[in-house]
Amino acid sequence: MNNLNSAIEFAQNHEINWTRDPIREPNKYGVHLTDPKPWNVLLGPVHPRGGVSGVIYKSGKIIQVWGEPERADQTFSVAKSYLALLTGKAIDLGLISSIDECVISSFKNLGIKCVSGFEGEHNSLITWGHLLSQTSEWSGTSFGIPDQVEHFRHVVLDPKPILGQKGEARSLQTPGTYWEYNDVRINQLSLALLHLYQKPIPDIFRRYFLDPLECSEEFEWEGYDNSWVEVEDAMNHTVRRIQSVPGGTHWGGGIRISALTQAKIGQLMLNGGEIIQHNIRKQIISKSWVNKMQAPCSIAPFYGLLTWLNPGQKTFPGASESAYFMFGAGGNYVWIDPELDAVIVVRWIDPAYFPEFTQKISQALI
Repeated sequence: MNNLNSAIEFAQNHEINWTRDPIREPNKYGVHLTDPKPWNVLLGPVHPRGGVSGVIYKSGKIIQVWGEPERADQTFSVAKSYLALLTGKAIDLGLISSIDECVISSFKNLGIKCVSGFEGEHNSLITWGHLLSQTSEWSGTSFGIPDQVEHFRHVVLDPKPILGQKGEARSLQTPGTYWEYNDVRINQLSLALLHLYQKPIPDIFRRYFLDPLECSEEFEWEGYDNSWVEVEDAMNHTVRRIQSVPGGTHWGGGIRISALTQAKIGQLMLNGGEIIQHNIRKQIISKSWVNKMQAPCSIAPFYGLLTWLNPGQKTFPGASESAYFMFGAGGNYVWIDPELDAVIVVRWIDPAYFPEFTQKISQALI
């Protein structure tokens, strides 16, 4: 336990240098600040945050919490992994025939009539798998932001050399042949899921995941001021105005959620999509889908389906090779480690110190 306390103290001593109040200090919070003009703006709300917090599950039980584990803070790109869960649930429900189905085909098969952004010679080739693996090469503008904003974006875990300036146009490749971390395309995935489910994505996520997990903590999934769209019910042809939500907080909005709830979702994945309630086993999401989420992309083996992997333990030596992660800017991490039989959530740690944190935690848990 002393080693575990030492690891937690290490995290608390290495808080990210972002402001805790982005409303009062807007120039010290967020990733939009590095975008080229005029897209270095906020389209959705931001909120004050807490300090370094975390939760550790070991063998299915909480063994440690610190900070403010019940505080609902913005979690940035951890939301991407939740979109992957919602896509898997759509397959379980029969809304999508397979991960390899083209997005536009799913809409046609369900009789959904909308301008989805997946029309045209290039975008009509894009499958759900392409979107989830960040290989879609989707081209267009999503809620006023063109995909070009994320061209040549550098992420630490991508070994590919950067051959241009962020936001500089490059030639598009065939969907499925080029990996690029691109938040605009993820927002387009979220919009596609909204048209698919024909209901607000926050409501769907709560229904199929948070409610079964008995997550009573505060939860919000906020959109942009300009992300309201008209969604037509394919059955009765009524039209509702619904706010599409982003797969992160790059331009504001996104998910506000507690470390405790994130840990429960991580434990669900560690359990292969299964929960036990009142001595009854329930499969919330298919085990095969959870396995797919942690399978490496053929052209980016460090990435699964909107999750990050640890091939050869090169990125995070403290985590096992089978470990996988949900990452969000600002030092938001959900670490799922089958070999340790553990789920570790840490929030607002300086990312430069997260690899060392994984080593300290694993040494304490072995």
